[in-house]
Amino acid sequence: MPKTMLQAITANFLGNSPNWYKRTIIGFLAVNPLLLYLVGPFVTGWMLIAEFIFALAMALKCYPLPPGGLLAIQAVLLGLTTPKAVYHEIANNLPVFLLLVFMVAGIYFMKELLRFTFTKILLGVRSKLALSLLFSATGAFLSAFLDALTVVAVVISVAYGFYDTYHRCVSKNKGEVTHDLSDDAEIAESSKKELESFRGFLRNLLMHAAVGTALGGTTTLVGEPQNLLIAHMTGWSFGEFFVRVAPVSIPVVLIGFLTCILLEKFKIFGYGFEIPESVLRILEAEATEEDRHRTRRAKARLLSQAAAGLILVVCLAFHLAEVGIIGLMIIVLLTAMNGVVDEHRTAKAFEEALPFTALLVVFFVVVAVIHDQHLFVPVIDSVLSLQGKAQLVAYYLANGVLSLVSDNVFVATVYVTETAKAFSDGRISREQFDLLAVTINTGTNIPSVGTPNGQAAFLFLLTSSLAPIIRLSYGEMVKLALPYTITMTLAGLLATLFLL
Repeated sequence: MPKTMLQAITANFLGNSPNWYKRTIIGFLAVNPLLLYLVGPFVTGWMLIAEFIFALAMALKCYPLPPGGLLAIQAVLLGLTTPKAVYHEIANNLPVFLLLVFMVAGIYFMKELLRFTFTKILLGVRSKLALSLLFSATGAFLSAFLDALTVVAVVISVAYGFYDTYHRCVSKNKGEVTHDLSDDAEIAESSKKELESFRGFLRNLLMHAAVGTALGGTTTLVGEPQNLLIAHMTGWSFGEFFVRVAPVSIPVVLIGFLTCILLEKFKIFGYGFEIPESVLRILEAEATEEDRHRTRRAKARLLSQAAAGLILVVCLAFHLAEVGIIGLMIIVLLTAMNGVVDEHRTAKAFEEALPFTALLVVFFVVVAVIHDQHLFVPVIDSVLSLQGKAQLVAYYLANGVLSLVSDNVFVATVYVTETAKAFSDGRISREQFDLLAVTINTGTNIPSVGTPNGQAAFLFLLTSSLAPIIRLSYGEMVKLALPYTITMTLAGLLATLFLL
C-alpha cells in the first residue's frame, strides 16, 4: 500500500506497467521540451516518432493509448502541430474511422457463421502447410476487393473463438460464466505445453493472413486506401490500375506465397507450429456437439448471416458506398434478422474497435507533426532530384522506409501529391509520372509489412484483445514479418528495376 500521496500517484500512473516503463515515459515527456529548445522542432519531431513507436512496441506492457496520448498532447502543447492540423488529418481519414466503428462491429454479428465456416476448414485441412497457404491466399484474394482491416477483423474473430473454446475446456473453472483468457493459473500442467503450441499455431495463421492482405491489397484499385488516391491522380480505371502495377505486384504475390511455403516447410522465424491433436479433438467435439444441438432458429441465423455476408462482399467489391456505411447496413440487417434488440448486447460489438479508434486518433497527431514539421521533405526532395530508373528505385525504397515508421496511406498521400505537382510543373514526363505512381503504390504496400505501424490492419492486430493472450507482441510481429519483408521487398525492388 502506498504510504504517501506521491507514491499513490506514482502507483496509479500507467497502472500495473513496470516501473522502468513508467520512468521511460516520464523521461520522454521531460526531455522533449529540452530537445525543442536545444535542437529545434525537426529533430524533436523525429524523436516523437521514435517515442511513439516505443509505446507501440511495448503494447503488452501497457496499451499504447495512455502513453501515446500523453506524447500527442505534449506535441500539441509544444507547438509541433496544432489542434486544427490534427482535426484536418482526422477529417481526411474519416472513412477509416467509420470502417473501424461500424465494419468491425458488423463482423461481430457474423461471428457465428465465421466460426462455423472456419471450424469446418480447420478440421478438414489437416496439413499445416496447406492451411497456411490457404489463409495467405484467402487474405490476398479478399483484400484485392475488400478492405484489409475488415479481412483481418474476420481472422481475429475466428482465432479468438478457437482459443476461447480450447482455453475454457482445459481450465479448471470451465463451468463459470466469466472466464479470463489471459489467466493460465487454472490451466492444468499437462495442458500448458499444448496451449503454447496452439498459441504459436494461431500466431502463424494470423501473420500469414495479415501478410496476405498486403499482397492482395497491392494489386487492385480498391485494395488499399492510397490506391484509390493514386488512381484518382493518374486517371486510371480498375482494369488499367491492375495492368500497370502487375509487373511488380504479381511477382511479389508469387514470392509471398513461396515464402509462406518455405517458412512452414523449414519451420524457421517462429513458424512451423502444429496444432496439437488434443486441441483438434476438443474443437472437433465442440463442433459435433454444436451441430447436434443446432436449433432451427440457430440455422436461420446462419442463413441470415450468410446472406448478409454475400451482400457485404458485393457492396465492397463494387464500392457501392463507404466501407463504414456498408458496415452499419450489415449491423442493421443482422440485428434485425437475428433478434438482437437489446442495447447492451449491441454495445458489446463495439468494444473491440473503439480503443483502437482512439489510438488511431493519437496516431494521426503524430502524422500531423510529420506534416507540419516537414519531416519527410529532405527525403522527398532527394528522390525527386534523380532521373530514370534511379528515381524509380529511390521512390520505391523511400516510400518503403518511411512506411515502416509512419502510416503507409499518409506516406503515399504525401508522395503522390508532390509527384503530381512535379508533373504539372513539367519536371517529369507523363510516362515517368505513371511509373512513379506504381512505385508509390508498391513501395508503401509491400515493405510496410515489416512493422505493425506500417499498416492499419497490422496495428489493429497488434492492439486487439487476441494479441496478448496468444503472446503476439510488437517484437514477435516484427520477427514473424521479417522473412516476408525481406523476400517481398527484394522481389518488388528487382521487378521495379527490370520489369517496369
